[in-house]
Amino acid sequence: MAFTRATGKHRRPSRMQRTTARAASVAALTATGVVGTLAAPALAAQVEPAPETTGLTPVITIGDSIADQIDAQAAAQEQAAADEAARKAAEEAARERAAEAAKEAHEAKERAARAAERKRLNTFVAPISGSYVSTGYQSSSSLWSSGSHTGIDFHAASGTAVHAVGTGTVVTTGWGGAYGNQVVIKMHDGTYTQYGHLSSINVSVGQSVTPGQQIALSGNTGNTTGPHLHFEARTGPEYGSDMDPVAYLRSHGVHV
Repeated sequence: MAFTRATGKHRRPSRMQRTTARAASVAALTATGVVGTLAAPALAAQVEPAPETTGLTPVITIGDSIADQIDAQAAAQEQAAADEAARKAAEEAARERAAEAAKEAHEAKERAARAAERKRLNTFVAPISGSYVSTGYQSSSSLWSSGSHTGIDFHAASGTAVHAVGTGTVVTTGWGGAYGNQVVIKMHDGTYTQYGHLSSINVSVGQSVTPGQQIALSGNTGNTTGPHLHFEARTGPEYGSDMDPVAYLRSHGVHV
């Protein structure tokens, strides 16, 4: 029994028919070059790959105002660094000036102290203020065992202040035989001075004395004909090492 399609009725093409038709269409377009012209725009329309998939670093463009702000900030930082460096340099220079000034002041102080010490050591005074020499050096007389005067005598009433003629150290005090009560001082230059016929003594052995310091009171002790001060200049501490006391005092600026 035969079947026929009704007139005016259409059935949907089968899958095989649709595939066959598409294949035929593509073949026809390829033959005419249409596929080539259509493929390029289609490929160009595809989305470009992301930078992370290509390994390329994207370039970021910033506006001029932001760049100016960055430059201004960098300039401000540089200026601040320069100002800080200048401040530190100024502080260091100030410290150096202060240290130099302190050093100069210290040196000046030391020079002044040395000058004062030299002046003190080189200052000499008369053993009796406002007095005069009543008996000269090496005067001859039977009063002295050596036959001549080993020192000089200063006129002075008993109880008159007797002064150290210069800077030194006391080496002898007490009774000295014909000299009565005496004081012997080793001077700073290694010479010795002796003060005799004292009524009282105000210093002790080992004591340092300064020019003009009172060391005793004049008197009339020992071998004497009346109160006065016997003064000697010596090269050593003992009797017999005497030298001219007037020349000695004058060499140190004391005029008697």
